[in-house]
Amino acid sequence: MEDKSYKEYLEHITTFILDVDGVLTNGNVTILSNGDLLRTMNIKDGYALKTALNNGYHICIISGGSNEGVRLRLNGLGVQDVFLGVHDKMSCMEDYLKTNNLKSENVLYMGDDIPDIEVMQRVGLPCCPQDAVPEIKAISKYISHKKGGKGAVRDVIQQVMKVQGKWAVDYNAKYD
Repeated sequence: MEDKSYKEYLEHITTFILDVDGVLTNGNVTILSNGDLLRTMNIKDGYALKTALNNGYHICIISGGSNEGVRLRLNGLGVQDVFLGVHDKMSCMEDYLKTNNLKSENVLYMGDDIPDIEVMQRVGLPCCPQDAVPEIKAISKYISHKKGGKGAVRDVIQQVMKVQGKWAVDYNAKYD
């Protein structure tokens, strides 16, 4: 479903709302003997989140999971609007939009599974990673070529920022 029509929405995006498991992570968890669940996040996704924040975009995380390590990682990147343990994602999103005076048509939401459907049907640009479930792919206006936790978030943020002229890279700079 990677037709060109999704690109017309990119220039109007001001806000990224993201799920965690299966989007910012690959959806796998490592279960420790004490019951703690470990997740892995992609550094390139983190860079994109930080860059978007530094360029004035709103970023909101809404997850059914409740791992405080996720909050610490995202807060460390500058993401302050992190809502964990959320069972009603729609109400959470509506409250966030109202509190910040934002419009749903300016939101890019990336989800990967059934709990994301209702929210995705209400935003301007519903997106998903390449490995999302079929029901999510069916309602997505853009399906990333990247899998969850493997750069899908970087993919959509970078596309939005490039279209809006905010993804600046100095190709002559030397990187160590």
